[in-house]
Amino acid sequence: MMNNTVNVAIQVLPESTKKGKYELVDEAIKVIAASGFNYKVCPFETVVECTLDEALGLVKEIHIACGLSGAEKMLTYLKIQVDFNSSVTIRDKMEKYE
Repeated sequence: MMNNTVNVAIQVLPESTKKGKYELVDEAIKVIAASGFNYKVCPFETVVECTLDEALGLVKEIHIACGLSGAEKMLTYLKIQVDFNSSVTIRDKMEKYE
């Protein structure tokens, strides 16, 4: 049950007096891209497919990367879709729009 793929929408709102917001958001997206997980960048958030445990680890990596890149503060918003009986994929929800 807990090893099913979930969808996690991750939105980071970094704050810095030295770096631009979007430059720091790019650092978060680099971490997601390097994770090897399937993901989709959207205008307000990035959606990732992984297990719940992997998602929580990924959020930690994103925070570390943004902090090391110059973020002084950061708000992070998560939306997690779980199906306890099967996996949740981006494609299942988006294929009729592609």
